[in-house]
Amino acid sequence: MTHPGSPMKIRFGYVAMSKQLSNASPSQTMTVKQFMEIDDKEAAIKKLERIAKSNIENCIRLLKHNKAEGIHFFRLSSRLVPLVNHPLTADWKYERVLAPYLKELGEYINKFEIRTGFHPDHFVVLNSPSKEILQQSVKTLLYHYKLLKGMNIDPTHRCVLHIGGKKQGIEGGLEQFITNIQDVPHALVNMLILENDDKNYTVEDALYLGEKVGIPVVFDLHHFDVYQRETDLHALWNRVVATWENSPHPIKMHVSSPKDGPLDRSHADYIDASRLERFLREISGTTSQIDIMIEAKEKDVALIKLMEDLQAFRSVRKVANAQIEYYST
Repeated sequence: MTHPGSPMKIRFGYVAMSKQLSNASPSQTMTVKQFMEIDDKEAAIKKLERIAKSNIENCIRLLKHNKAEGIHFFRLSSRLVPLVNHPLTADWKYERVLAPYLKELGEYINKFEIRTGFHPDHFVVLNSPSKEILQQSVKTLLYHYKLLKGMNIDPTHRCVLHIGGKKQGIEGGLEQFITNIQDVPHALVNMLILENDDKNYTVEDALYLGEKVGIPVVFDLHHFDVYQRETDLHALWNRVVATWENSPHPIKMHVSSPKDGPLDRSHADYIDASRLERFLREISGTTSQIDIMIEAKEKDVALIKLMEDLQAFRSVRKVANAQIEYYST
């Protein structure tokens, strides 16, 4: 079938873990209790190092699996190194010990041009009025920065963050973010991309900050559907596109589907291809390329199923296992 007009190129990725590979978790951990049960602290640290090395080795296995499947977009686990920044490990120079392993991981990522990044956990809050919470959040971002540098990957726009809490109200939370960001090192700010969430901050809120402080915005379609004050999607999307103008990366967005009913915030096992296609139809012609991270419980299995489901639409042409071209119809 031939398609008129210039297509929008779309690359798909998934999050951290494969449902097809066995014994390949990049998020193996060690609890504080387990650490403290080992009388010799040096031995406890050595065990942490063995776990971290295994996580990195499993991550390489995952990326080799992805390459075989034609997947060149992947979110790394933030839990590669357990108990980082805990008081018990305050003097642990993990980045030195893990340097050769991170280097090998980075060499693979760079050789095969895989787009990677992180999504730190919800406890990284940059709009908190608490100096202690802000300092801990900065430490966590620094950990991600060190991992990227250890992999010899440019950290620019590699960490997705939600804006944070709203104890001070939405407006207060936004202004606190702007105040706090002044105290975050520039190298870490440059690493950030902001995402709209499903119960606190909308796309408009993320755009307010992104446009003001120069941070790209990751559009989450599911969050938009379940929690949004403004319904003019096309206008919002054009603003999202503009935040990526100075980024070295294509526009990034997230897609997931509600597990139980249209307003359920929980993620389903798979992706509703019809909802995604409607969105692509609405924003068609606004950009030449998008990288879409799917957040589905079935991970890479869900990605493969989505690719199959999308081929039912005349507007879609599959060009690789995890890439399509979308044509206006």
